[in-house]
Amino acid sequence: MSHALIVEDDRESAEVMAALIATEGFTVATAHSLREARAQLAMNQPDLVLLDLMLPDGSGMELIHDSSELSNSEVVFITGHASLETSIQALRHGATDYLIKPVNIKQLQGILSRLMRPAELQAELSSMRERVLERGNFGLLWGRSAAMQRVYEQLAKVAVTSVTVFVTGESGSGKEVVAQTVHDLSRRRKQPFLAVNCGAISPNLIESEIFGHEKGSFTGAERMHQGFFERAHGGTLFLDEVTEMPLELQVKLLRVLETGMFMRVGSTQDRETDVRIIAATNRDPIQAVAQGKLREDLLYRLNVFPVEVPPLRDRIDDIPLLAAHFLEEIARKEGRAALFTPQALQSMACHRWPGNVRELRNVVQRSYVMANGPEIDAALLAPSIRPAAAVDRPDDGPSVTLRIGQSMAEAERFLILATLRHFDNHKERTAATLGISLKTLYNRLKDYSGDLSSTDNSESSLV
Repeated sequence: MSHALIVEDDRESAEVMAALIATEGFTVATAHSLREARAQLAMNQPDLVLLDLMLPDGSGMELIHDSSELSNSEVVFITGHASLETSIQALRHGATDYLIKPVNIKQLQGILSRLMRPAELQAELSSMRERVLERGNFGLLWGRSAAMQRVYEQLAKVAVTSVTVFVTGESGSGKEVVAQTVHDLSRRRKQPFLAVNCGAISPNLIESEIFGHEKGSFTGAERMHQGFFERAHGGTLFLDEVTEMPLELQVKLLRVLETGMFMRVGSTQDRETDVRIIAATNRDPIQAVAQGKLREDLLYRLNVFPVEVPPLRDRIDDIPLLAAHFLEEIARKEGRAALFTPQALQSMACHRWPGNVRELRNVVQRSYVMANGPEIDAALLAPSIRPAAAVDRPDDGPSVTLRIGQSMAEAERFLILATLRHFDNHKERTAATLGISLKTLYNRLKDYSGDLSSTDNSESSLV
């Protein structure tokens, strides 16, 4: 039977929590000071410690620093104020979560349902680190490069807590896979993981999709609808491209992060939610704030634990491993084994990969389909990736002229817009020709929205 220790100077509050925890099948002890807590720890090591930060004879932080008996106990702080400082303190001092006074019963029940000894989680993480060396993967993420090793260490630290994670990185770099890996390593793994792309939902519908709506709250609302916050209760909600969320909705998201409360569209009743938020963006967050795309106060709330996913061009050493992994996945489904020749891998290593890991996956899939035998050589790669001798270059094809010294961003912008015009605004053909995903193209076009009508450029030209 699991044992819990409540360290709380408010005796009435401690008794209420003890009664609830006992109904969940725990044995419970209470302490009202650091001295009493140390005495309890000497008698029985708890599986869970609910620790008040403010005690008559000192701070609850002291108990963690002084007590080796807590090394295999899950520690949850109890605090009177919800703040970023509290979250950061909880993380740094080894806590996995924190409760706000007065303690919310449902949140406490959620913590009890997710109880796992730290030693179990650390053993799991050790096993995953060994898999990185043996097979090259950390959960759903693949790669042995130094850049990815740093990401793995960050995820190992944050996954066992409940703090908000803010993932940044270019489109296609694997931000959702990072979020899924955090969820799979967390105590919430048995509960839902839901992902929502804030840039892919109509601004008129996004509030209803995230928070839900009541029947009759607007035209077409013929029934009550549960939003993502309700459906992800107890689990993890991944908000991708959060900078595309309307500013008025960002205010409501901020309220959820601060209070754990929200309202459905058309309702006046507050509802509680117990979800872990992981947000992501392909923009620079500071620039997004400066451009009015992201509220500054929301950035502070989301950016408790930042994780930056490196672009594929900064982890070229991982390309053979990633390509082999994607090829193995396809071969397993199709029933035909294949492998890349050294020349094909060398060609892939020389490519810039503007679409990142997503683009690499698409290249692997295309080349597998094109191959007639077990080997995939460089000639079967997409034209933008093949070496010059392997690419057919018709003399009458259109081309672009760029000014020497033009920035990469300007060159990329002009090439995308010129290709789009060449294909009469056909986005699928444009993305395929450029060797990028359709999502990446849409993101670029959103950034270039003011230039889509332009057909000329004083420093570049279409020939």
